[in-house]
Amino acid sequence: MLDAMGDGRPRSRQTTASRAKGGLLVSGGFVFLLFVIEVVNMLTLHALNRTFGLRPRSLDGLLDIFTFPLLHANMNHLLSNALPLVIFGFLVFLSGLRVFLTALAFSWLGSGLTVWMIGDGGITVGASGLVFGLFAFLLVRGFFNGSWRQILLAVVLFMVYGGILLGVLPVMGGFVSWQAHLGGAVGGVAAALLLRPRETKTPAP
Repeated sequence: MLDAMGDGRPRSRQTTASRAKGGLLVSGGFVFLLFVIEVVNMLTLHALNRTFGLRPRSLDGLLDIFTFPLLHANMNHLLSNALPLVIFGFLVFLSGLRVFLTALAFSWLGSGLTVWMIGDGGITVGASGLVFGLFAFLLVRGFFNGSWRQILLAVVLFMVYGGILLGVLPVMGGFVSWQAHLGGAVGGVAAALLLRPRETKTPAP
């Protein structure tokens, strides 16, 4: 039986609605911030990329881990990441702020550390590592949680977006950073593993 609020609405429904609203605000607000940064970046002829983009295997590059997902090569690069970030961020946020922040942090660090360690040597920018991390988190968490609803969502997401997983392979050419994608995906899986329900041991009588 659901607890009712003072206005007669079930508590669980209100919680779901508030999380949905929060998810849209947070993921949408983050993407809006990325657009603001990209406009500033364009006005400075992308000087921010040269200063805060991730440079592999350099001591200064360790600090770039915290800034490179906020920058993009151009507006088209940002547009390609914007919608998946909103969708995946929103879906992760439905499980709560703590889950969202954990999945985002692991995706961020996993992507950055992987690029720093095995990057090709150029400057890497872009939030695609976060996209891959949140996507991987959504794909595997249902299996760790034993939730059929989350597994069903994972199947639907895989059918719609599964093709992007090719981006973790080294065969991807051009300016695509497969290292960022791979590291982000590994971070997302690690977050799902960390957040899985703990088994409670019943003390012996």
